[in-house]
Amino acid sequence: MALRMINIATKGQGLYEFTDAVEAFLGASGVQEGLMTVFVRHTSCSLVIQENADPSVQRDLKAFFARLVPPSDDVSMRWISHRDEGRDDMPAHIKAALTQVSIGIPYSQGRLLLGTWQGIYLFEHRNRPHRREIVLHCGP
Repeated sequence: MALRMINIATKGQGLYEFTDAVEAFLGASGVQEGLMTVFVRHTSCSLVIQENADPSVQRDLKAFFARLVPPSDDVSMRWISHRDEGRDDMPAHIKAALTQVSIGIPYSQGRLLLGTWQGIYLFEHRNRPHRREIVLHCGP
């Protein structure tokens, strides 16, 4: 079993791949088989496994979520009452609730069992830069 916390600096909304950091942690742990748990310690960003070959996938996902959950000053979002931290705060919480804050990835022979084009991403839902904490845990 091994545990590590990593930080990802974001520059605003978007997807930030960190597959390499997870693979490096797994390799250094020496654990050969089990489940890698990836958990983000925030409520206005999330985790996704997505295609990492074509950048248009990340652009389209960002555009889709912007259309699905617009900023709180959009006329369709007038029902929102939580506005203390800016027009993107409550929409960020909604986007995080629609995705996930924890992902389990099996591994064998010390390697993540991701598909050929799959990558692990932090999905930042806030406009301004943040420093996000992610917990990695691997064990049998």
